[in-house]
Amino acid sequence: MTTTAERYRAYEGAALFSMGFRPFFFAAGIWAALAVPLWIAAYGGWLTQVNRDWHVHEMLFGYLSAVIAGFLLTAVPNWTGRLPVTGRPLMALFSLWLAGRIVMLAAPASVLAAVVDSAFLVALSSVVAREVIAGRNLRNLPVSAMVALLALANVLTHFRGFNADLASFGERGALGVIAMLLALIGGRIVPSFTRNWMAKRQFAKLPAPAGRFDVIVLAVCAIALASWVAAPAFAGAGLLLMCAGVLTGFRLLRWRGWTTSQEPLVLILHVGYAWLAAALLLIGAHILAPEFIASAVGIHALTAGAFGVMTLAVMTRATRGHTGQFLTADGPTRAIYLLVNLGAALRVIAPFLPGFYLPLLIAAAVAWSGGFAVFAAAYAPLLLRPRASA
Repeated sequence: MTTTAERYRAYEGAALFSMGFRPFFFAAGIWAALAVPLWIAAYGGWLTQVNRDWHVHEMLFGYLSAVIAGFLLTAVPNWTGRLPVTGRPLMALFSLWLAGRIVMLAAPASVLAAVVDSAFLVALSSVVAREVIAGRNLRNLPVSAMVALLALANVLTHFRGFNADLASFGERGALGVIAMLLALIGGRIVPSFTRNWMAKRQFAKLPAPAGRFDVIVLAVCAIALASWVAAPAFAGAGLLLMCAGVLTGFRLLRWRGWTTSQEPLVLILHVGYAWLAAALLLIGAHILAPEFIASAVGIHALTAGAFGVMTLAVMTRATRGHTGQFLTADGPTRAIYLLVNLGAALRVIAPFLPGFYLPLLIAAAVAWSGGFAVFAAAYAPLLLRPRASA
């Protein structure tokens, strides 16, 4: 019976389509580097084709869906023991994603855009569900379900012309689903990679093992996020989100991330998870005290901060690991981490300084998009060529 590793080794086509992370991580880096400057140009009145709705959609269902696809198409074969999606099937999936980006830029409010753009996540969720169910990988059924919910949220956003509230519900639903994916999968990989790094260096204290506390934190996060998606102005949702933020912060502390400062490739995972805790607190604080905390503060702590930092942390580590590189951060990788965190911090600070809002917005866009541009440029040789050990 052919194994996952044997399937990868037997592949003889273009290196770009030999593993799921390659085309999707590369495209995500390029798209994130381009999409935010396009939005800033539109915000400044220099570009009329792009608007706020396009910006939100392309961050959630363009850039983030590509990262999620790249991660899951690489991880699921390892979870299930089933054969990976490579070659032409992978090319077909990537083509669906790319077609969605083209049509959303050319005719974002059209029926054609709705159909073409929605097709990618529907196809991805079907592939993930098929593999998880066929592999009897019950542990990851929640992951499969969340990808399906993300696909549904994307469909809902295309109803904006008929029902703006339904489209907004879809946007919040996507934010909630992706935040929950980060809480769930990040809660596995952050302590796991940290423990491996510490064990090799014979640390006396390792990250706390997963237990009942982790289950409680995830349950509170799920309830809080679902409450916010359903009723974004409900005070109870605000309280639940702040509780979820505090618990997520305590969960993070149990993984002893401060001891990993010698290796940014590990430390950045903790920084990304810290952004998630901060985002939950800030979104909750806005609900309870909107006169002091603007809605953009918490939303961008979640998107530019938690999503941006964690996706780059995963993309850099996974690319290095799967292409035979040393698991350590080189100069460009450190620059990537610095830029994305700087961009996120400036974007969160901007609403508190209205007199400097536009300059801070531009600086945030330059730094955040710059991080992804550096990723695309520095990691292109690794993503486009065969594995070093091949």
